[in-house]
Amino acid sequence: MTAVIAIVHAGLAAAWVGGMAYSLFVVQPKLRKFFGPDEDSREALTAVIASGNRWKVLGLIAVIAATGGILLLLDHQHWWLHAVKAVLLLTATAIFWYVSWRHWPRRVFATSTERPTLQRQLVILATTMLALSGTAFALGVASVYL
Repeated sequence: MTAVIAIVHAGLAAAWVGGMAYSLFVVQPKLRKFFGPDEDSREALTAVIASGNRWKVLGLIAVIAATGGILLLLDHQHWWLHAVKAVLLLTATAIFWYVSWRHWPRRVFATSTERPTLQRQLVILATTMLALSGTAFALGVASVYL
């Protein structure tokens, strides 16, 4: 049973990290290349791609947190590692909350002069979320060797 929970935990964490990396390093650059100077169309498609994902990602994060908690209950030998991973996950979740409920509404209604600042801010926020969740994932993998 522990192995199944660990596989679900690691698999969902990998999916989240992979999804963020794919969006940041593949999808966004291709959208910029495809639309070129047509920023309005690029923003419209970006909003369509992002639409409806907030609750899916929050569900994903909830299952990652729950399975991590279960793994901690089953084996609390390296509790400090779980604590570090939890802090990283909580911080990434807080950034996700900000992006979902504050940043995106501002970006959707931004003027063409406000948009570049918000686009740069999103890259910084997304890169930070990727670094936090990627570090948590790496710690989980490394914990197998402790």
